[in-house]
Amino acid sequence: MPIAPSNSTALITGGSTGIGLALASRFLSAGSTVIVTGRSQQRLDEAAAAHPGLLTIANDMSRAEDRLTLAARLHHEHPSLNIIINNAGIQRRVALAEDDAPWTERQAEIDVLLSGPVHLNHLLVPHLLATGRPSLVANVTSGGAYVPQPFAPIYAACKAALHSYTVTLRHALQGTSCRVMEIAPPAVRTALAGPGASHGAPLNDFTDAVFARLTETEDDFIGYGMTDTEAFHTAAEPYAEMFKGFADRFPVKTYD
Repeated sequence: MPIAPSNSTALITGGSTGIGLALASRFLSAGSTVIVTGRSQQRLDEAAAAHPGLLTIANDMSRAEDRLTLAARLHHEHPSLNIIINNAGIQRRVALAEDDAPWTERQAEIDVLLSGPVHLNHLLVPHLLATGRPSLVANVTSGGAYVPQPFAPIYAACKAALHSYTVTLRHALQGTSCRVMEIAPPAVRTALAGPGASHGAPLNDFTDAVFARLTETEDDFIGYGMTDTEAFHTAAEPYAEMFKGFADRFPVKTYD
């Protein structure tokens, strides 16, 4: 069954600005308890001031110790948690041939975009299942997960990996009360690409469409604009069918 936002507790990582905050505001309006994370305490304070009732936790999703602390706090303070939206992200717009940044900078991008959601889900999915309530894990990927982006190559590669992981997580949770969804935005007008970036779909239009499908349908994929065209779905469909055919070749343990 679709998730009932009026009776839900949602965690949204990277929720102090952009897509994360826009989704948080809609869950709040629908009656959910909403917790958002972010690295900047100032931005979290500003988000909470603008959205009464919003709960905030300063947290760096690139750090394993922060993820462990976050999961422990959620277990203790929010036992009714039933929605996880892995939205935290950074995007370095640097071509491979000119990327001479220290490796730690590139590793941080990988850790936020891929290590963060994989680790946090590992820590929190058993909690979601233990509640016995309908629950949802939504991983935010990108159109770049399907069409590599030479201007942001590490970002696109991490989103492609997150897409692959999401397909497998869905397989691991089949038959449980937890639904797994992928949200694949096109370019959206947020600060992800850096100060002054203004291209892409209007944030509110995108968020309205995504929130409706998150809460009113049982879809496992949500696209918008170029990621919700017939051509896009036609290209992706054969791979989905191949996964169904190959997934059970070797017995693997799934959640129960």
